[in-house]
Order: sequence, then structure tokens, then C-alpha cells
Amino acid sequence: MAVTESVRGDTSESAGTGAAHEGILRRQSARESAARTYARALPIVPVRARGLTIEGADGSRYLDCLSGAGTLALGHNHPVVLEAIRKVLDSGAPLHVLDLATPVKDAFITELFRTLPPGLADNARVQFCGPAGTDAVEAAFKLVRAATGRSGILAFSGAYHGMTAGALEASGGAYDVRVARLPYPQDYRCPFGVGGGHGAELAARWTESVLDDPKSGVRHPAGMILEPVQGEGGVIPAPDEWMRRMRRITADRSIPLIADEVQTGVGRTGSFWAVEHSGVTPDVMVLSKAIGGSLPLAVIVYRDDLDAWQPGAHAGTFRGNQLAMAAGMATLAYVRENRLAERAADLGTRMLDQLRGLAAEFDCIGDVRGRGLMIGVEVVEPEAEPLRERLAGLAGEGGVLADPDWRGGVTDLAVPGDSAGPGRPRGTGVEVGRLVSPGSARTPGGRPTGVTPAYGAAGAAAAAMQSSRDHHPRPAAPELAVAIQRECLRRGLIVELGGRHSSVVRLLPPLTISDEQATAVLDRLADAVAAVSRNHPGHDRLQRPQPGQQRRADRAQSTDRADHAGRGDRADRADEAG
Repeated sequence: MAVTESVRGDTSESAGTGAAHEGILRRQSARESAARTYARALPIVPVRARGLTIEGADGSRYLDCLSGAGTLALGHNHPVVLEAIRKVLDSGAPLHVLDLATPVKDAFITELFRTLPPGLADNARVQFCGPAGTDAVEAAFKLVRAATGRSGILAFSGAYHGMTAGALEASGGAYDVRVARLPYPQDYRCPFGVGGGHGAELAARWTESVLDDPKSGVRHPAGMILEPVQGEGGVIPAPDEWMRRMRRITADRSIPLIADEVQTGVGRTGSFWAVEHSGVTPDVMVLSKAIGGSLPLAVIVYRDDLDAWQPGAHAGTFRGNQLAMAAGMATLAYVRENRLAERAADLGTRMLDQLRGLAAEFDCIGDVRGRGLMIGVEVVEPEAEPLRERLAGLAGEGGVLADPDWRGGVTDLAVPGDSAGPGRPRGTGVEVGRLVSPGSARTPGGRPTGVTPAYGAAGAAAAAMQSSRDHHPRPAAPELAVAIQRECLRRGLIVELGGRHSSVVRLLPPLTISDEQATAVLDRLADAVAAVSRNHPGHDRLQRPQPGQQRRADRAQSTDRADHAGRGDRADRADEAG
């Protein structure tokens, strides 16, 4: 049972609710498909929810940083959403109208177009699709194929666009498809081993080569689909300049650019639409999740000159969901009027900074990344870093490589016996790790003393090694990630796992999360990482020696029921205040 606050005071009543909780879970396991996913990692039975907080059938409370995989921009049961739904229900309006025009639909489209990037809003068309994002992806592919007369699609490694056949073809794990796979730039696991602007440039050049080489095996495509931030792929934000480069490449070759904003849209990344960070205006936008205000809704918005469909070329029985349109209109307006995108940008930056401090403390955290309130923490095997092996050759005869700087940064590269001379102040050398002789004296903390900076060829080589440090990452650790997710749940925090190896802990809190709630989320996550570190066989490698290490250990060891109940109270009070 989760180590969370119980909201039941009576022992017999608590036992009864616990039995009901277990019974529901047993029946789910017996009746539902083996394809179920979240229910396996999160054995809870939600019965009530508000904002960030979920209450389970057993009386436990949780802070929900899954948010319906990013669907709940305003959290659970936000008052403006509930009011919009009640208004439609009380009006007697039809709830199912196929694609007929209604006042609710008209208001939704008006608000949606108000939020679109200016270059698209002025000449846009909208198509209502089936109720899920994957249906909208299928519609986008059909649209560009009809408009161009071509069939191929360009997509990117690590992508996720849905679970229907065409969307799966464009996703990262597909085989035997009509989709050409291109490299998606990233720093930590750069496909070219360099990362940064250089890695993004190589990815762009690869794309150009595939399109321009008549022997590449890739015919002129009907469209290119990309995610401004790869979510399921591991929370990997696309560099803004690379996004602009993809826009130029596609525009110059008359290839429609499709932006999949199913999870990134409606303020999630710190801008209303994630493409706005780069200033890119796509030809087609795929929208779902948050645009329905917690109810099923999916659309594509596209340039009117692509509207080459014949009547009935794309349809869906539930494309006229009036309750979803009402809830979606209320959500879009609330996010826009209350500047929640800007709030997500500010709070997300602060959360990322704090998580990077956590990464500096625990060696099992390989990378922290994200944009706005779309955050990922990559969990890795706490093994020796490749940097150690690459720098070992610089040590020279009798030299050994000292430990890297445990504060998450690095220290001066030094050569034994090298002294600081005129114009060469001590401690200002190239920052990478230290090269010291086996007999060097060490500080009480075990660090070498009396070594000075390296210069010349060794310093240049060290600089090159530091430049590539993040691009030789340690192996992903999905088992550790699962353990962290489990410990989070015990502490009343719901998180998702994603990434290529399911080793990225993902945070997708609602945009309405308060500062106090954000602190509670990070506190519980930090405790979970500390608990996994403490209990893991490789504990000595999981946690880096820090001045605050004992304080973290003491706090992790005090995670009993009363402690978590108290933190649950604080989070609940913050939720009520929000």
C-alpha cells in the first residue's frame, strides 16, 4: 500500500475501502487486455480528483504529474472546465452532431484560431478528426498525400505519433514502412556523438543529403512530421535553429511540414504552441489532448491551399463532441487570458535548475532536460564515465586520472610537477578532470593536492574531451527508473516513464501547479531517488559525495507514514489555495 496520507480516520472503514481497492484491481487484471500500460506501473483506483491531487479508493492521496499524459492543462476538474460542461448539459443542446455547425463548435474554432501562430491563423482550415491524437496524425498524412500527389513521409528517430497503423509507421519503433527515418538532434545521446549546435548541423545536413541525393533511396515525400519536443522519445527539445532549418529545407523543396503538437501544445512548453519558440510556422498542426479540456478531441489545422480533399475524404463518428469543444474552449481561453504559458516557462526553468542540482548529487541521473513543464530526468547505470578512459591517455607515463568533480561540473586538468609561472595563474586551466601522479598527496576528501593547470597540446585535448563528455553517456538504466517510479508512488507522487529504453522519469504537471506544489513534487522525487540509491547494491556509485549528502540521507531515511502525511497536508493545502 502506498506510503501516503490516509483520509480515513476509522480503522474499520479504512479496511473496507482498502478491500474495495484491491478487489477493483484484481477484477481489472482478470478482465482487461494484456495491452494495458499505466495500470501496471500505477496500481491505484482514483475516485476523486482536483487540480494536482488524486484520491484513491483506499484513501491515499497523490500528486499527479502524469496529468493524463499531458491532457490536463488545468489539472483535474478545474472550475472553468466543469462550468463549461454544465452549461452545455443544462442548455439542452445536442451532444452528438457529427460535423454539423453549432454555437459551441463555432466558439471553440474562434478561440482556437485566436491562439494559432500568426502565419497560420490568417489562412487556416480545420478538420475535426476522431477523438484521439493518432486519428489526427492519420488525417494529416491523408491531407498532404492528397495535396501533393506523393506518398512518402519523412519522420525522425525516437518519434511517437500514435498507435494506429499510419501513425505507428512514423514512430520510432516501426519496421517495413513507407517512412524515411531521419536523425533527431539531441545533446545527451547525440547520434553523431557530438551534440550541441554541431550535432544539430550534422542532422540537418543528413536530411538535406537524403532529399537531394538521387541515389538515397528516398523519393520526394508528401510531407515531413516532427515533434518540437519529443515526449515519449525521452523529453528531447528540438534546437530552435534546427527547427528553422527544417522549415527552410521543406519550404525550398515544396514539402509540407507537419508539427505534432498533441502533447506540446496549449502552453505546456512555455509558449502556447511549441513551434513558437523557434518562430516556425508549419503547414499542418496536429492537435489533441489539452485542446479538449480533459475530454476526447483531435483536430488538424492547416494552410487553406492544402485543402484538396473531396467531401467525405476524411470523417469520424465522434468528431462533433460538443462537451469536449466546450471544455476545450474554456481551457484555451483560460490558458491564454491567465498567461499560463509564461508561468510554465518560468516555473519549468526553476524546476529544471533544482533537478540539475539533484543530478549533481546522484550519479544515477545522467541528464535533466525539458522545456516549460515538460521535464525529463534520464536514469543511467552508475558506471565509470567514458571521459575517464579517454583522458587516461593524456596522463602520460605514471599518470592516473583523478575522480571527476562531484558537483556535477569538472575540475582543472593538471599535469604533475607543472607549476604556475608568469601569466599562468594556478586554477585557471582547462576544466575537465585532473591528471595526477600515483603518489600525489590528497585532501581529507580524497582529492589530489598540489597539481596545477595543463597547457599546450594536453590542455587542448582536455578541452576537446570536455566538449564531448556529455556525448558519451552511460547506459540507460530502466530497472533503476522503475524503482524510482515505484518509490515516487509510495511517497504519493505519480510520474511516467518514457525514452528509448523507458529510463526517463517524466514530469507533466498541470500548468496551474503552484510553487508550493512544485516544491512538494521535487521533494518527493528527491526522496525517491535517495531511497533507490540507498537500497541499490551499487550504492557507492549511485550517490556522489556532497557537502549535503548526509542531510539527504537523513531525510530519505525518515520517509515514514507520518512524514509523508505531513507533506501530503501541505500539498493539499496548496491545491485548495490554487
